[in-house]
Amino acid sequence: MNYFAHGYPHIDRPWFLAGTALPDWLNVVERRVRVRKDQASRFITDSDSQVAELASGIVQHHHDDHWFHSTAVFTQLSLFLTQEIRYILPADASWRPSFLGHIAIELLLDSALINRDPARLDAYYTAIGRIDAEQLETAVNRIARRPVAGLADWIGIFLNERFLYDYTEDEKLLKRLNQVMRRVGLSQIPTEFNHLLPAARNRVVERMEDLLACPVEPN
Repeated sequence: MNYFAHGYPHIDRPWFLAGTALPDWLNVVERRVRVRKDQASRFITDSDSQVAELASGIVQHHHDDHWFHSTAVFTQLSLFLTQEIRYILPADASWRPSFLGHIAIELLLDSALINRDPARLDAYYTAIGRIDAEQLETAVNRIARRPVAGLADWIGIFLNERFLYDYTEDEKLLKRLNQVMRRVGLSQIPTEFNHLLPAARNRVVERMEDLLACPVEPN
């Protein structure tokens, strides 16, 4: 799952919402820092209600990813797109096509949710904006095993760029995917990838309810 799919049910709980985004924020800010489910679970009854909400959101993120990536429909859609990508990248024997197939389905699910209810994405950003980013960074450094710096600055960028809106347009989505490629050290995706997106978008929309059908709630 990506940011909006993780967060859209929790917009009325800003600190919880931030917790659902935190593991992905850390992938950008400091990939060596991981806030695992077991770490966060120790703080869900913390006396500081903001820390407790943040920790609960982190637990929710990991719960969501576990069931989402285990579903047959996500596996099927990722495999479909990976195979299509290999047609336009025939000489690429690396793991780039499978990685791209995986993350593109997640971003296309965000896009489908945004198109279904654009005002909810506005509310998502408004909720994140209510949080003091410096206080959030301090709270993260209580939960994480290693300190992280620069998170507050990144949250400012996240709020200013609002790049989730870009997922609904093919050219802008490709730009955002290529930013991910650079971050993980993979070569850029050619523009031919855009030819695959209309069919991929339609498949994700058709299976959206199946993709969002969580089997169980977290403990």
